[in-house]
Amino acid sequence: MSSSVIAIILSAAMLHAIWNAIVKTAADRTVTLGLVALGQAIAGAIMILVLPIPSLESFPYILVSTFIHFGYFYMLGKAYQHGDLSVVYPVARGVAPVLVSVGAFLLIGEVLPLQAWIGIAIIVMAIQLSNWRALREGGGRAAFIYAFGTGVCISGYSVADGIGVRLSDNTLSYWAWGAFLHVIVAIFVGVRRRRSLHTYPLSTWLVGLCGGVVAMSAYGLVLYAKNFAPLGAVSALRETSVIFAALISFIFLGEGNRFRRLCAAMMMATGVGLIGISL
Repeated sequence: MSSSVIAIILSAAMLHAIWNAIVKTAADRTVTLGLVALGQAIAGAIMILVLPIPSLESFPYILVSTFIHFGYFYMLGKAYQHGDLSVVYPVARGVAPVLVSVGAFLLIGEVLPLQAWIGIAIIVMAIQLSNWRALREGGGRAAFIYAFGTGVCISGYSVADGIGVRLSDNTLSYWAWGAFLHVIVAIFVGVRRRRSLHTYPLSTWLVGLCGGVVAMSAYGLVLYAKNFAPLGAVSALRETSVIFAALISFIFLGEGNRFRRLCAAMMMATGVGLIGISL
């Protein structure tokens, strides 16, 4: 895996942590998630007007990914309703690398070398180390269950999009259509909150829509990387977003333990390095 691909995935990880922090700190997370979806749909609609249509073979994967994203938004909103960013985010992101690697192996026969698997294991252990106390004492059963469900959804759409983008013949077009179909989530939230939407200030709308652009940018970078690296490795490297989330939660939200997070960050860097030099 080249250094440029690694840099792209790490940039996506940082952007992903930022938009999750936006959702966590929002007064109404359901509406904010709906606006995040709307922001992606608007940007996607603009792009599909000027881009060619992706191959027909990729559309089933776009639809599957859209369906799974619907569950992802639901689980994520529920998880942040019951738990802190430093509790929910690592669980959700930590589940994904192993499930994606297993899914990629079962569906397309993609096999990672042993060194990469060791790197994935170290990353997963680092995720748990950075938040062990929160998971043990303050996470709550509901937060853990919804966070785990979020991770399952992440692994599902990661595998679907990893296969679909390789069949699409055009990464930008696949990205645009996937983003545009987030309009389904936006419409669902809009219908459910139709009586109160007019009461939200302009700042709420702007933050949510900007969060959507950030989320879309983050996932676009990951889709691009999936053209050049194994799905399991991309998913594992993307989970470095937990370090960015840890910094955000510690600096801005007053969560976490600095020493434990520093040790976890060092473990995470080791895992990333093992994956990078093995592929």
